[in-house]
Amino acid sequence: MDIIVTSLFVQDQDKALKFYTETLGFEKKEDVPVGEFRWITLVSPNDQDGTELLLEPNQHPAAKEYQKKIYADGIPATMFGVPDVQKEYERLMKQGVKFTMEPTEMGEVTLAVFDDTCGNLIQIVQK
Repeated sequence: MDIIVTSLFVQDQDKALKFYTETLGFEKKEDVPVGEFRWITLVSPNDQDGTELLLEPNQHPAAKEYQKKIYADGIPATMFGVPDVQKEYERLMKQGVKFTMEPTEMGEVTLAVFDDTCGNLIQIVQK
């Protein structure tokens, strides 16, 4: 069994698509109309056939509440791996990304946390 798609609740699909592609550098794989929303998936430019990230509308009340509560508690919604957290932190800071945690060593990993502007905190990790 493989993980082929994982989802992330977002407040606005267009805003999320722009942030995740233009700021973070992911590439759009699918963008298909589904009723009033879209099935939008992204992939890492380093792995076109890898796990897809679905930008899931948070329209369901439970999704909105979940997203709001984990954000308020400072809990990242997901984690992305990077080769060098410090370099990625500096690159994103230059683009105006707001971090809630600067690069921090924790045991064998270095991590940082930023706001994706779409209702989520995202953690980047260097192993």
